[in-house]
Amino acid sequence: MKPTIKKGLLLVVIYLAFIGLGLPDSLLGPAWPTMYIDLEVPIHFAGIISMIVAGGTVISSLFSSRLIVRLGVAWVTTGSVLMTALALVGFAFTHHFIFLCLLAIPLGLGAGCVDAALNNYVALHYRAKHMNWLHCFWGVGAAIGPMVMAGQLAHGRSWASGYFAVASVQVALVLVLLLSIPLWMKKSDSATVDPAESKKGFKSLLQIPGLKQALAVFFCYCSVEATFGLWGASYLVFTRRLEPDDAAKLVSLYYVGITLGRFISGFVTERLTNKQMVYAGQGLIVVGLLMLWLPFDAAILPGFLLIGGGCAPIFPSLLHETPRNFGETNAQAVMGMQMASAYVGITFAPLLFGKLAADIDYSWLLGFIALLLALQILMTYSLNRRVSARNAAAN
Repeated sequence: MKPTIKKGLLLVVIYLAFIGLGLPDSLLGPAWPTMYIDLEVPIHFAGIISMIVAGGTVISSLFSSRLIVRLGVAWVTTGSVLMTALALVGFAFTHHFIFLCLLAIPLGLGAGCVDAALNNYVALHYRAKHMNWLHCFWGVGAAIGPMVMAGQLAHGRSWASGYFAVASVQVALVLVLLLSIPLWMKKSDSATVDPAESKKGFKSLLQIPGLKQALAVFFCYCSVEATFGLWGASYLVFTRRLEPDDAAKLVSLYYVGITLGRFISGFVTERLTNKQMVYAGQGLIVVGLLMLWLPFDAAILPGFLLIGGGCAPIFPSLLHETPRNFGETNAQAVMGMQMASAYVGITFAPLLFGKLAADIDYSWLLGFIALLLALQILMTYSLNRRVSARNAAAN
């Protein structure tokens, strides 16, 4: 088989792997308004499950470069999707909160290494449009998840049926990945990670100008995306008085906005830089929040779509800029740290807002998101200034 054909087929497999990553990420939020009643737990306990999942991802992201050196991208990816599939099967067959917490551990661990490995591989070897389309396929999975859950709820079935349906898709993706193993050339696997780099200490990496700001940007961005995705349905049910299945459909549109936005961004990146794409996305989120602040139900749908569309280019553009911001030799280790910082935001921000909303009101969701977005914009500006100053000094 010609190398160009292998490379093209491998890219398709990577896209499919990102569908697998997106599927479970958006399930908990739409399911939770009915799920917490069956589990007989307080409503803010969704944040605990989300925190455990994200915590596992933080750990696996931080140590991803060492694992990739040992096993290679192909087996890390396959093992990751398999781990999440088995965890989702467990979700479908238990109705005890403590067991869901235990299953959340492999669900999180399964996401971290493959996320860091594939993001770095694409950042190094493909153009910016492929990074956007890669995360577009994550959005495909993230959009399918709530649609499946909404369909099960609308037909009178339980949230467990929704989890089982998604687990079945994950199992099919594992089979595809296993069949694709011959496409992953050993040279390609090892080329993405420098063994010496994988052993570089976190303390020394943090001395790189701009890295602290980059970690803050990833933290804020993923805090926004995860908090809105998890609590958007609850906001609509308890503040805007929508039915749970209608709320689940609107959350699905949020992920549709992310998906379509990333597809379109793949073409726009041919004309705009990664930095310009990030600022444009942040501006769209501002407009979406303003729409949701309007006291009209007609503004909800465009508000959710705009926030999703605004989120679309930010994450892939920041990831694709990593080798240029911090150097190719540091890229895999820095990528792992960025992913870990992102998932720290996913770990704590939804839990923090869940507790806040339980004590006050879910109407505070928009203000909470706006505060995180303001900090994200400030840190993005600081990051770009630090990197520009470092590059100017080097020249």
